[in-house]
Amino acid sequence: MTSAEPTAKLALEDGTVFTGRPFGARGTTEGEVVFNTSMTGYQEILTDPSYKGQIVTMTYPLIGNYGVNSLDVESRLPHVAGFIVKELSPLYSNYRAEMSLGEYLTRHSIIGIEGIDTRALTRKLRIAGAMRGVISTQIMDDRNLVEHARAAAAMLGADWVKAVKPPEAYQWDQGQGDWRPARVERGDGLHVVAIDCGAKHNILRNLVQRGIRVTVLPPDISATDIRRHRPDALFVSNGPGDPAALDYAVSPLIAVLDQLPIFGICLGHQLLARAIGAKTFKLKFGHRGANQPVKNLDTGRVEITSQNHGFAVDPQSLESSGGVITHINLNDNTVEGFRHQSLPIFCVQYHPEASPGPHDASYLFDAFMEMMKTRTPPSATRLAELQSLRQ
Repeated sequence: MTSAEPTAKLALEDGTVFTGRPFGARGTTEGEVVFNTSMTGYQEILTDPSYKGQIVTMTYPLIGNYGVNSLDVESRLPHVAGFIVKELSPLYSNYRAEMSLGEYLTRHSIIGIEGIDTRALTRKLRIAGAMRGVISTQIMDDRNLVEHARAAAAMLGADWVKAVKPPEAYQWDQGQGDWRPARVERGDGLHVVAIDCGAKHNILRNLVQRGIRVTVLPPDISATDIRRHRPDALFVSNGPGDPAALDYAVSPLIAVLDQLPIFGICLGHQLLARAIGAKTFKLKFGHRGANQPVKNLDTGRVEITSQNHGFAVDPQSLESSGGVITHINLNDNTVEGFRHQSLPIFCVQYHPEASPGPHDASYLFDAFMEMMKTRTPPSATRLAELQSLRQ
């Protein structure tokens, strides 16, 4: 790097400083530094609301080669606090592309840094754990940057849902822009209320694709608000931050646990665990990527899944609260799914809608639709059948 080139720096709370080149917006930003192992899908990652308050490192070395388009987004805006890549592709090429990754980040005031050793950074995060960090194109004094990182807000105890939740209820239609489902299935007039803690669009698309009518509510509502819509079932979405800080989202769930079939994904899984009396804890560096192996204990099958979470459910408290563990992560044996032993409730920690990632687990939306009709969680045999039908 010559002195004439613009410079950006990344500082971590442990005192480490990386020097690279800026792209996207200019300025200073802070957040929890995490890594994602996906090879593709950077646009979906940027726009996943679950990344609110986090600086995302891509472990795959070359990012940006297919540009950005207005359809493959998981929310209206990007939510990451910053973006770190080894190499930003100087060219992009795809028939659907509308702009470069750099242009997209500039448009939405997101600061990026390239040209640092992302392998070294990822190794540090795996050994020491996710940590607070700062990216800056303004502050070049290393000591100042490290102090800034140490003063940044911690993720433990943070409520980022309030920054991404919808301001009011709305009806979800066929998607956004020109998106249309490839196949609309018969939903038999079923109506789902979705609690939006930062829901990814493709989750709602999967419900609509099955012919289900979807009403979306913010998480800071009452059980009365939920009942007023007379839903056939309740869905609880993904979202950012610490589930232990979200009592206001847990309270309405507790009130309707025995009244509606309920399905949850990611943060929704954690909130439902809390609602039945279980506890959550922070993972060392989290699970973020499109290649996480999960074993379905009911069927014995292994699914390759898309994940994005930094917290998990404590298995002992879950089982003592009436939860039955149905899925485990094969890398670290953490809980990846549970059902209730007597109530029509099931949920998963990973993302069956993918975006980006494999579609191994999309059958879980079929299982949810079936549970609305039967008001009982699907059996292991039925889950295997639904999975086979989707393959």
